[in-house]
Amino acid sequence: MFIYLLLHEKPVRRERLCEIFFDIPDDPRAALRWSLSKLRLMLGQDAHRLDADRERVSLDASGFILDIDHLDAEQAMEMPLPGIDLPGLEEYSLWLGAERAAIDRKRARRLDEAARNGRHSDAERKRFAAAADALSDDIKPEVKPVAHQSIRYCFAKDGARIAYAVTGTGPVLVKTANWLNHLELDWGSPLWGRMVGGLSEDFRLVRYDERANGLSDWDVNELTFEALVSDLEAVVDSLGLQRFPLFGLSQGAAVSIEYAARHPERVSHLILLGGYSSGWRHWADKDDAAEREAVMTLVKNGWGKDTPLYRQIFSESFTPSATTEELEWFNNFQRQTVSPSNAVAFLEIFSRLDVRHRLPELDVPTLIFHARGDKRVGMEHAIELASSIKGASLVTLDTDNHILRAQEPAMEVVLERIREFLGT
Repeated sequence: MFIYLLLHEKPVRRERLCEIFFDIPDDPRAALRWSLSKLRLMLGQDAHRLDADRERVSLDASGFILDIDHLDAEQAMEMPLPGIDLPGLEEYSLWLGAERAAIDRKRARRLDEAARNGRHSDAERKRFAAAADALSDDIKPEVKPVAHQSIRYCFAKDGARIAYAVTGTGPVLVKTANWLNHLELDWGSPLWGRMVGGLSEDFRLVRYDERANGLSDWDVNELTFEALVSDLEAVVDSLGLQRFPLFGLSQGAAVSIEYAARHPERVSHLILLGGYSSGWRHWADKDDAAEREAVMTLVKNGWGKDTPLYRQIFSESFTPSATTEELEWFNNFQRQTVSPSNAVAFLEIFSRLDVRHRLPELDVPTLIFHARGDKRVGMEHAIELASSIKGASLVTLDTDNHILRAQEPAMEVVLERIREFLGT
């Protein structure tokens, strides 16, 4: 119970603790009181950190140092949370398995870093690499089924119907729509499903499908950058949100930047992943422009078709390390998410967007993530954002994927740093 309270961090209802730990005794509440008294004895001078009123129990974790938060390579070789299994307690066992899986992702990332660190001997690096590979093979992406998700609609200023959903509990986090979204299919994504599920564990996550995409209206009168900003405005106004952190991915970063500049009083924090402030038509040279035009032509003629050439071009630019199964999922996802004509229209909007003039106007805590090997959006765009937004912090990710995969360590880095940044 000590470990459970320590890792849970938030207050837990007494009834919930009884359900998890004391489903057998005739008087589970008495068993809980006895256990809490033993915990206070064990804590000694730190007993004041255990707070238990008539309804809830919590443990102040600030006075404890957790090894799992400061793993060295040798510690990462060891099985996490040993010796605390409780056979017969199903809910506790499920929780413990989930915690161990989360720690395994940290272990895999730490071992991978150690395997590439020249301070270790060749033999040690090979040992760490083998252990990291073994953990990666065992770890399954945490893609959870849709839980308590209800699709709702609001109307943008021009009458376009915008689909949105709210999942999870806790402080609000608004995710700006990006290429591509589908409120129902996102949960099962082997690419970004982990992000949706992971953020819903700690936040009341607001997501929406922008116009011409997903479950929102496909046939719209206006498909422009201005219209995409109005979609975000419609969603947050419909929910009555007054002040909230805003999370923008890829071109969704530009929409987030524009919204934050227009409504500075409403955005408490800004988080950008793989973002850019201007489309390629503003800076591409002749050869680069010709290549990108060719991709747009390919999209128009091959969107959603199962052709090796089309798949190769998109995999190389968005997710170079995607598996065959992940690419197959992405191909099917395309067919269900947006039409070929709308896909081309989106790419045209993204090529021309420009919010560079907005960057110096922003005065909001800003966290920027960017993949060091991103071929779709180069690192120079992240540097421009970080150097132009007052006080912004840049976190580079050890991956070449513009669209992060559920299983890769970079995904866990993003989730952990967002939690830290927003103080959850």
